[in-house]
Amino acid sequence: MDAPGDPEGPRPPGGDGRLAGARETARRLSRDQLFVLISTASLNLGSMMCYSILGPFFPQEAEKKGASNTVIGMIFGCYALFELVASLVFGKYLVHVGAKFMFVAGMFVSGGVTILFGVLDQVPEGPIFIAMCFLVRVTDAISFAAAITASSSVLAKAFPNHVATVMGSLEIFSGLGLVLGPPLGGFLYQSFGYEMPFIFLGCALLLMVPLNMCILPNYESAPGKHSFWKLVTSPKVALIAFVINALSSCFGFLEPTLSLFVVEKFNLPAGYVGLVFLGLALSYTISSPLFGLLSDKMPHLRKWLLVFGSLITAGCYMLLGPVPVLHIKSQLWLLVLVSVINGISAGMSIFPTFPEILDCAYENGFEEGLSTLGLVSGLISAMWSVGAFVGPTLGGFLYEKIGFEWAAAVQGLWALTSGLAMGLFYLLEHSRRRRSKLQNILGTDGERAALLPDESQP
Repeated sequence: MDAPGDPEGPRPPGGDGRLAGARETARRLSRDQLFVLISTASLNLGSMMCYSILGPFFPQEAEKKGASNTVIGMIFGCYALFELVASLVFGKYLVHVGAKFMFVAGMFVSGGVTILFGVLDQVPEGPIFIAMCFLVRVTDAISFAAAITASSSVLAKAFPNHVATVMGSLEIFSGLGLVLGPPLGGFLYQSFGYEMPFIFLGCALLLMVPLNMCILPNYESAPGKHSFWKLVTSPKVALIAFVINALSSCFGFLEPTLSLFVVEKFNLPAGYVGLVFLGLALSYTISSPLFGLLSDKMPHLRKWLLVFGSLITAGCYMLLGPVPVLHIKSQLWLLVLVSVINGISAGMSIFPTFPEILDCAYENGFEEGLSTLGLVSGLISAMWSVGAFVGPTLGGFLYEKIGFEWAAAVQGLWALTSGLAMGLFYLLEHSRRRRSKLQNILGTDGERAALLPDESQP
């Protein structure tokens, strides 16, 4: 059963209840809700900084150690592949392991392996260096999957009626991590060498562990009866998962390729390469709370945010190079501008996904509680990981074979396909509902017409 003293339990669909609950939450937060926000914010900030520091300098260091662009892409991509598997497992067994333990243990291991990544420059070059990179990245991926699956589930449990709003607001800290990580990593790398970025951020993440052990509430729930398979075989959920895959792949594509392209094309030093990532991360951070709020306050807009966000993202990747068929000269200001727009469009598409899948789960008979939240959280993390694996892996390969401009265009086609497929589904769904409503109206009118002669008889 749900934990006693649930700070904001699910409310009936009546308008007065929802409005009163929204006003009450807007006025004040319970202690448990506040602690959940602090714990999730610390995880988002720390983990995203650790995740994003690799971009500005690791590809160049790996090249010195004998790794090809394809192998570098696989080092980035393997993180997502193992996060995919781990997310499904942790989402399924969240209520058995315990959300708090999973959260804290994941953060602890992630901090430790981040520090280990900082000593890889002492490893001999060639196959040994590459193998150790894979081993450390895989361990980090599993630990991060544990922490983020538990985090999303606890957050949705604490704020069941404001999931997208709270998640969007907390993405400020994820965005800050993405914003601060690359320039901070580049600065520490230039000033103190390869080890310092990883040791500094790994220790910072470890210092957050005791704090979260003390303040994070311990929510409990009975195991659910439904499975990932029932959830993902819903056509709507499957298409939303496709959108998540496409967006994640677009983000992942930039990790091993953008820094190499910028250094080669514009001759920027490593410290300034991190600033190129700033446009994408900063615009995503600023726009996240707005799109989270819109998803909760105006649920009818979610579908269009999903669709148009994907289509705009596709356009951004066509212009990122830009693709040669457009005959537009590649310029640094254009790349930064497109990255800013890409950050906004990503926020448009990402934040409606959790409430849309959660609503679909409830419509299909899933019980309300931590078990279903764990399934949805694990599914979203897993689907994100699929794209995050394919993006860097395929991106590194295509970068070698056809160059950044065409590789980015190929990536944009994935977002274009997912946006068009999602839009077509929503149009068909809208048409089906209108037809069903019209049939109901005609059926009601027919019944009334059939009753009229009987009513007129004396």
